Amino acid sequence: MVEPDLSRLARTIGDPTRMGMLALLMEGRALTAKELAYGCGVQPGTATEHLKRLQRDGLIESAAQGRHKYYRLATAEVAHAVEALMVVAKPMKVVSPCRRPAGALGAARFCYDHLAGELGTRLTAVLLEREYLIKNGEAMEVTERGKAWFDDFGIDVASLRRRRRRFAYPCLDWSERRDHLGGALGAAMAERMLELGWIGRQKHSRVVSISELGHRALAREFGFVIDSPENDQAVAISS
Repeated sequence: MVEPDLSRLARTIGDPTRMGMLALLMEGRALTAKELAYGCGVQPGTATEHLKRLQRDGLIESAAQGRHKYYRLATAEVAHAVEALMVVAKPMKVVSPCRRPAGALGAARFCYDHLAGELGTRLTAVLLEREYLIKNGEAMEVTERGKAWFDDFGIDVASLRRRRRRFAYPCLDWSERRDHLGGALGAAMAERMLELGWIGRQKHSRVVSISELGHRALAREFGFVIDSPENDQAVAISS
């Protein structure tokens, strides 16, 4: 019989530096060993050994491009597993440079390639409330009304369905304790909002910044405003 080696996996991800690296890669972008070392406050040589362990255990993959080697999470399932662990983990005082302020992470962040935090959960709640999406067990389905809305928003639902990855599913958010939208549809929503200039990425961080244009658009299109801890103040915009 062959069984999953859970004890080895636990030892691998139980190291604070390796877990920090996985958290940095959760934003969905490929990063170099030097970037990961800087993000976790360790020396490049130390980071290389941790990356080898993560790669041997199938949690990350690498690709060489020019003079650099880039690392990313091996699969979306790895990201889902890391997010699930964050849901059940006990809160602790943040002292590691791998982590970012809880306020900014809680407001808006990437969960691999889709949106999480207050921004992700409130977007999902509105899509469900307006019946653009409906829950179907462990999946989410787009209604006819929703298909028309997504088309207007610039997302081709039909093409997303043809991809090999899961189309749409509820992903329990570790900070909000509510579902945000995962899968190909969740990733497409995040990418579209990046294209529109509503949100932006922050280097070496999963934190999502919301532009002034984005705050206005969220208020207009979805009827809510997200506080912006990264700017040390809320952007108050009326709908």
